[in-house]
Amino acid sequence: MRIISWNVNGLRANVKKGAFDWFLNEAPDMYCLQETKVHPDQLDEEVRTPAGYQSFFDHSKMRKGYSGVAIYVKKEFKVEKVEYSIGIPQLDQEGRFLAVFFENITLENGAPKVKKLLLINTYFPNGGGGPERLDYKLRFYDAFLLYINACRKRGYEVIFCGDINTAHTEIDLARPKENEDNTGFLPIERAWIDQVVAANYTDVFRKFFPGVTGKYSYWDMKTFARDRNVGWRIDYFFASEEILKRIKSAKILDNVMGSDHCPIDIVLK
Repeated sequence: MRIISWNVNGLRANVKKGAFDWFLNEAPDMYCLQETKVHPDQLDEEVRTPAGYQSFFDHSKMRKGYSGVAIYVKKEFKVEKVEYSIGIPQLDQEGRFLAVFFENITLENGAPKVKKLLLINTYFPNGGGGPERLDYKLRFYDAFLLYINACRKRGYEVIFCGDINTAHTEIDLARPKENEDNTGFLPIERAWIDQVVAANYTDVFRKFFPGVTGKYSYWDMKTFARDRNVGWRIDYFFASEEILKRIKSAKILDNVMGSDHCPIDIVLK
């Protein structure tokens, strides 16, 4: 099973750039998008429900063209239920959260089934724009960790992915010293990822590439930072310890264009 995650910075713009064709050609089993900036009714049918896939969308209820997430799942995988809410009304209005639950799912022919699997796709808030937005981001972080921990207590193996909007350590961005006082690399933001790790969720990319530098998933397009690889690794897959054993690879697909972020992927067996 292959899962791809990508902050597309506008799904309709991503489609116009030909990047949706890239997805169809890659044909992952599950495809998680962040920052779609669209209500599903605004999409053509072939984008909303491409052949062979079932799709789920969460969109901003506050303003158009903002935030939004989507998950495409191949029809061969039976979805037990989908949750569109983290459970706190103040945090559920911006279209940032999708949780897809599976039971007795087969990841690969001949492999033992996973009794309970939860895939969550989240576009975590950016802490820029003043103290109120940073507080919102931190409250979202805390509520999210409570949510996934509660699901694990109910027996689910958890994979969550998306744009976390924080670089965890100094090797996760090109210029750590210059960004020590900037949102996305503040100690209080990075400390939350420490909490996630302490709760036995593993940064899957770092499992396979613990000390690798220069691998990023986001670049500022205004300064042509991608050309110089002055980037940030703020897009992640995290896995609970039970399902982690089944993950056999993780990649940052930094040669794929179509957004100011690039896709990331994992393969499970």
